[in-house]
Amino acid sequence: MPSEGRCWETLQALRSSDKGRICYDRDWLLRGEDVLQECMSLPKLSSYSGWVVDHVLPHIQKNAPPSETSASSVSTSALNQPSSVPRSPLRNPAFSPVSSAISNGTKDKHESPHTEPMVLQSPRGMKVEGCIRMYELVHRMKGAEGLRQWQEEQEKKVRALSEMASEQLKRFDERKELKHHKEFQDLREVMEKSSREALGQQEKLKAEHRHRAKILNLKLREAEQQRLKQEEQERLRKEEGQARLRGLYALQEEVLHLSQQLDASDQHRDLLQVDLSAFRTRGNQLCSLVSGIIRSSSENGFPTVEDQAAAEGALQEMRDLLSNLHQEIGRACEEKRRRDEEEARIKQQESQMQQRPEAHKESPVPNQGPGAKPNEDLQVKVQDSTMQWYQQLQEASSRCVLAFEGLSSSRDSQAKKIKMDLQKAATIPVSQISTIAGSKLKEIFDKIHSLLSGKAVQSGGRSVSVTLNPQALDFVQYKLAEKFVKQGEEEVASHHEAAFPIAVVASGIWELHPRVGALILAHLHKKCPYSVPFYPAFKEGMALEDYQRMLGYQVKDSKVEQQDNFLKRMSGMIRLYAAIIQLRWPYGNRQETHPHGLNHGWRWLAQILNMEPLSDVTATLLFDFLEVCGNALMKQYQVQFWKMILLIKEDYFPRIEAITSSGQMGSFIRLKQFLEKCLQRREIPVPKGFLTSSFWRS
Repeated sequence: MPSEGRCWETLQALRSSDKGRICYDRDWLLRGEDVLQECMSLPKLSSYSGWVVDHVLPHIQKNAPPSETSASSVSTSALNQPSSVPRSPLRNPAFSPVSSAISNGTKDKHESPHTEPMVLQSPRGMKVEGCIRMYELVHRMKGAEGLRQWQEEQEKKVRALSEMASEQLKRFDERKELKHHKEFQDLREVMEKSSREALGQQEKLKAEHRHRAKILNLKLREAEQQRLKQEEQERLRKEEGQARLRGLYALQEEVLHLSQQLDASDQHRDLLQVDLSAFRTRGNQLCSLVSGIIRSSSENGFPTVEDQAAAEGALQEMRDLLSNLHQEIGRACEEKRRRDEEEARIKQQESQMQQRPEAHKESPVPNQGPGAKPNEDLQVKVQDSTMQWYQQLQEASSRCVLAFEGLSSSRDSQAKKIKMDLQKAATIPVSQISTIAGSKLKEIFDKIHSLLSGKAVQSGGRSVSVTLNPQALDFVQYKLAEKFVKQGEEEVASHHEAAFPIAVVASGIWELHPRVGALILAHLHKKCPYSVPFYPAFKEGMALEDYQRMLGYQVKDSKVEQQDNFLKRMSGMIRLYAAIIQLRWPYGNRQETHPHGLNHGWRWLAQILNMEPLSDVTATLLFDFLEVCGNALMKQYQVQFWKMILLIKEDYFPRIEAITSSGQMGSFIRLKQFLEKCLQRREIPVPKGFLTSSFWRS
């Protein structure tokens, strides 16, 4: 309420007034009449008044304000006027005689600048006040003396405790040092003991090592003797193997020479009208047998005694075969001589009888085709037209090489740089052909076509064009064709599905640039003569390594590649060829015919079936060709194709099996199972990896 607030403010103001600060003694009535007597009696100076005046009043006058100080000075001149003398506060330590100036100064800071005036008391009061002051002074002096003595005692105790702590610290350090010394002694003893044990163990190990070293030295000497013995045996084995291998090569050379003599007997066939094909067939089989022995022995290291015996048996059989042939020719000559004599005698008789002789005509023997009877003999050499075509392609390839000989053999740095850029621009896009997407394949085709058309293309960050050099176009065409065939030899051989994207690009380039197609065939025929098909004949005086190269083998440092690697490369190139003849570039001109279509595949199949099979080679190539191109040939030739498949099964399989050794039956069994499955299903399956229409939309 507002009235209560004003009451509190009034009480606070009264408490702050001078009257409110007066201290009242509640027990003054208990003192009785003495109090009143003191008030009624006249003031007197006690014996302590002088001390009070000397010690109290100057201090009061010093701290009082100027107005009060002047009034006090006036009042002190007359001691009989008690009202003008300032009153000293009772029991105030600040006005005691022994009060320190520091505590006085500290209290003066917090005291009010206005000091209350003191009224002189009665003589008894002054006496009491003086006694009190004296007592306080004495008490303080005793307290100060006691404090000093206590401080001295404490200092003595501190010194004693410090000395005792120092002594204890020294004892602790001594005990600690003694403990460390003992631990060090123990550690030293342990280390010495460990060292003695280690030395003993080391001596023991040294003794064991010396013992083992002796044993190892003995074993090493034994192993060295064994190694020397094995090396000597290996050297002798190699010498014997090399001798047998040289003997096999000599046997093969003699067998081939005898085979040439068998081939030379063809001139007696028409003259003597005798069938000598059985001798040639058996001769070819013996040649294949010896070649297979040499290939297998080369793969295994060196020929064995059994291989040498088999080759010698084949050579002896070839000699016997040639001897029988000569005997057969001799009998035929004798028979022909008798027939001639008989004919001459008959003609003489007829002339005598003057009869007109009759003309007898011989009907020509038809050529053997895929549908020939199984009991008729096959050809050994390639047809003349095919051989002429093969030679024309090789001559065209040689002319192309001569055309850019200046660029390839130039030592000019600029010409070398142009040649390198052109080779990269031609070969790198072919290496990038894959089955990722049809759009990517089209980009590669357009880049190759632009390069062959004389347009500038980017290769290695530089612009390249065949217009940079007059011989650049021939160089690019040759390297491009070579790269296509190399991709078949390497990439297709390892990944069969890669044949189709490479073949479709090659077919499209062939259609737009026919010379590139001719160079592709030339490279293919040179590396794989079986793609003609063509079985090179061994000529007299020819080195064996050159003949093996003609057969398609890679010969490095007089070492012929293994048969598996050879068949793998041949398989890759035949697969590429089989894919090329059935594929066309989808963005080309559909009205034009394929530059090298399925009719060439049919011709190749018919010609290879008209030739004597080769061990392990013919079965492999037939399987690869039919697996890739069989479906397309089936759709194109239908009934005729199945007749040819039956011919292979009924007539050609026995011929392949007759010349195939037991260790080379894998390719023959694979071909046989493939054709039997196709005949059961009456269908050749679509090859794996064939490019569908969805691929070209990707």
